[in-house]
Amino acid sequence: MQGKPRLSRAAKPEREFSRSISTRTTTPSASPRDDDKMVLAKKHVPIVKKRMSFLFSLLVPAQSSSQPEYDPTNDPTNIKLLPGTKRFWRHQSDRFKCVPESWRKPKGIDNRVRRRFRGNIPMPSIGYGSNKKTKHMMPSGHKAFLVHNPKDVELLLMHNRTYAAEIASAVSSRKRVDIIAKAKALGVKVTNPKGRVTTEA
Repeated sequence: MQGKPRLSRAAKPEREFSRSISTRTTTPSASPRDDDKMVLAKKHVPIVKKRMSFLFSLLVPAQSSSQPEYDPTNDPTNIKLLPGTKRFWRHQSDRFKCVPESWRKPKGIDNRVRRRFRGNIPMPSIGYGSNKKTKHMMPSGHKAFLVHNPKDVELLLMHNRTYAAEIASAVSSRKRVDIIAKAKALGVKVTNPKGRVTTEA
């Protein structure tokens, strides 16, 4: 039997040199874990389509929402529209005529209302407060804005759905006519249009 031919000592370095070149030129195949890392890395790369969609949203005006506008006259929590809203009466105003009905906080050291005894009239507290949406609001759904001259009515031109003009008590009858005419031209509601203007027959 003929065995494999032995390489000479001079041929061995050439073989080792060829092996080192082959290991440098060839790259190892990527493992499945490396593929997953590449996929995760690609997810974080910014996409041009998203940027284009953002620019398109800036150019195209946004559609109006289908939600109806808030109407305070149809709000069941508006305490000013509830029939028979209770008031806070002054303690012992039902016993003495000299004590008016408007609320005054009792200050007596032995007062049973101040000490909140059971069975007595309630005292005002923060829990009885109005809803924030309807606070300081009239039954018509407007908030009062005090005006003193026709120029003040112009401030309500863009807010005529939210605020209503209320003529101050010190305004003369001549200026009241001008204020009412200005408010009618601008479409602003006036809460007291008959004050000092109408005369008795």
